[in-house]
This record gives sequence, structure tokens and C-alpha cells, in this order.
Amino acid sequence: MDRSIIDPPAAGSAARFPANFGTRSLLTVDTEEEFDWNAPFSRTAHSLDHVPRIARFQQFCEGIGVSPVYLVTWPIVQSDLAVDIIGTAVKAGKAEIGIQLHPWVSPPFDEDMSVANSFAGNLPPALEKAKFCALRDSIEQRFGQPPMIYRAGRYGLGPKTAALLRDTGIAIDTSVRANFDYRTGDGPDYSRHPLDPYWVDGPGSLLELPVTTVFGGMLRKQGRHLFPLLARLPKGLAIASRLGMLERIALTPEGVTTQEAAQGVDIAIDDGLPLLVFSFHSPSLAPGFTPYVRTEADLDRLYDWFRSIYDQMDARGVRPVSIAELMRTVEQQ
Repeated sequence: MDRSIIDPPAAGSAARFPANFGTRSLLTVDTEEEFDWNAPFSRTAHSLDHVPRIARFQQFCEGIGVSPVYLVTWPIVQSDLAVDIIGTAVKAGKAEIGIQLHPWVSPPFDEDMSVANSFAGNLPPALEKAKFCALRDSIEQRFGQPPMIYRAGRYGLGPKTAALLRDTGIAIDTSVRANFDYRTGDGPDYSRHPLDPYWVDGPGSLLELPVTTVFGGMLRKQGRHLFPLLARLPKGLAIASRLGMLERIALTPEGVTTQEAAQGVDIAIDDGLPLLVFSFHSPSLAPGFTPYVRTEADLDRLYDWFRSIYDQMDARGVRPVSIAELMRTVEQQ
């Protein structure tokens, strides 16, 4: 039976890898237009001023032996400069391309503008498909190859997204942000989803690569139960974190310190997680476009974050992996 990705997976659906696979890492980049995260969603109120900075980031990734996955939105795909920078790396086998659907800037524009409709999975299935296919086809035309991987913007999967991805030949989804619940903002709930990669409909079907977020602290084993309860209490999460009892650690340089991320990496490795999926937003590659990078000093810290974390993973034997290698390695039976 076809399953929705927004439902926790069936028992026994965890993806399996060869014994020598160990723990690997995947770097995903939400490669998108700049916009005001605190303003109402807009079709036109965006820019692409950070795009030239992607070239430096790509050079940095090549220097540390990482092949980033650029999950691109419609405005990025329409930028000749973005296509040149990213496409050159993709053609050289030093980066990979995927889809990120921001419905508010992706044609056709047949929906009302609202917070709920900023999640593509909340749209009528025919409209979700039309936007997705327009973006996928544009990516294939502009980059010269079909994308294999998808992330819904704002992690906004819907009940029909899995079927859409299967029908359009997408092998991998990476929209699930395990240990997060977006229902208060009309989004999906991933609080009960696993961190391990899993098959949505059994081996060989659609492969889900959840974005990695772990719980740290003395009570981390009870994190999934306790975190929502603490979130309802005034300063509950801040107090729990300060006392070393419980904290949620996402593997991203945005809002997560190097020390916190290092702890998260160690927890994930020690727990036997086969794949660490990192993510961040490309506008953070230039000052002034996200809350996380306001100055050039902030940007330097972002690069230092990546250097430190990749040095740590290298010391622990965690090697980067590409999407192409991952698909060759994962067991299909």
C-alpha cells in the first residue's frame, strides 16, 4: 500500500547499508532566493544578491572533499549566474542538483497567498504537481540532467507528495525534519519520525533521508516525550538546556554553535546512525540575508563551523557521501 511520507514509516522499513558503510555525512543546501522571513509571503519581494558567494562555498567544499547537494528553487534556476556556478560544479562531478519547492514563487500561481499555502503539501494535489513538474523540468533543461532528490520548502510535505515523487521518477526525498512539529504553523508533524534513512513503501521504493536532529543531555533518551512538554512551560527548554538535562541539536551552522553541533555529531555516531544529513540556507553565504549571518565576521564563523565539524567527523572516520554513491550503496532488497 502506498504510504504518505508525513506518516511515520512502517516497521522494518529502515534502509540497510553494507557493513563497511559505517557512518557517512551528506551536506544539503537549501539554495534559494533571499526574502524577509518575518514578512508576509510574496511572489516578488525577493532577490538573488548572495548568488556570487556560492562560488566561494563550492570552492571551500571541494577543498574539504565534500560534494554538496544544491536543492534549488525556481528563482535560482532562472538565474544564469546561479546555473553557471552550480552547473559547472555539477558537470565536473563535484556537486549534485536537487529540487526545493517554494510554492509562493513557483508557477503556476493559482493559489491564494497564505501561511498554510507556503507548504506545498497543503495545496490541492493537482496544483502541487503542476508547480513541482514545472520546477523539475526547468532544472533538467537548465542543468542538463534530471534531479534525483527533493526537499519541500519549509519541510512542507503533504499526503500526496510521496505518490507525486514516485510518479515523476524522484528516487529520494529529504523533507522530513525528524524531532520537529510544524502543526502550529499549518505544517506537518515529524516528531515521531526516525532519524535513520528509510524506505517509504518498502525496499527499492522512495528513499527518505531525514534531516538530522538529535536530543542531547542527561534526559535525551526521553527527549521525544519530554521536549514537547517543556516547550509548553515558560523558559522550560532554556532551563533544561542550561542544566544539561535536555536540548535539541540540529546539524546546521544556523543557530547551532560549533560546540553544540560537535556534541550532536558524537551522539549520532555513538547511536549508530548511518547517515548524518546537514543543511543550511544559501543566503547565509552573504551577510544580511538571514538571522544567522549579519556580518562578515558571522560568515567567517560559519566557515569555521564547517571546518571544525568536518575535522571532527574525519577524526571519527565519518566520510562524506554523494547522492549517486548513496544510491549505489543502499541495499535494494
